[in-house]
Amino acid sequence: MTDRHRAQTLDKHDSLSRRQFQAAVLGLTLGSPIHAQAQSGTPAASFWALLREGGNLLLMRHAQTVSGTGDPANFRIGDCSTQRNLSEAGREQARRVAVAFQREGVVPDEVRSSAWCRCVDTAELAFGRHTVWAPINSFFQQNSGERQTREALQSLQQHKAPRNLVLVTHQVNISALTGNFTVMGEMLLARPEHASPHQLEVLARQTF
Repeated sequence: MTDRHRAQTLDKHDSLSRRQFQAAVLGLTLGSPIHAQAQSGTPAASFWALLREGGNLLLMRHAQTVSGTGDPANFRIGDCSTQRNLSEAGREQARRVAVAFQREGVVPDEVRSSAWCRCVDTAELAFGRHTVWAPINSFFQQNSGERQTREALQSLQQHKAPRNLVLVTHQVNISALTGNFTVMGEMLLARPEHASPHQLEVLARQTF
């Protein structure tokens, strides 16, 4: 191995370690384990087959945004100019979701979104509609989201087939609800876990 190739390999490993560390810290903050993003992906056919069975909760992290973490100090709900918003790549990513659902002939029964503009825009571009649902608003810049997560879980654990419910939300919310880490634009297919009411059961995942 040349010095150049060795350096590239080390850089790749360092980058992966940083991402794993950040995910682990987030998991400890939320008090739930984080499943590694590196786990084997779900075949697309299985994702769509499960979706057609109905009774699913689709937790989608908003599409790709402009660079940054959280929101600016002057952030205000309802004023997109004060928030971290979708990038053009993110808007195109959300449109790919719309194309995929149209191609597969799947129409969600309901779409709920965080009030944050990047989530609302993702929902509108991907599904053409949304209803803001406060329990999935971001709590990234708050001390704790335990009460909010508990409220969301109490409602979602009552979800029944054959309806499919889409939730467009944030990484911290998805981790708190499922114990999984997601990249921007990724979707988890979950169902109520009656044996473990403190977490949803994730059956499949899909990126777009």
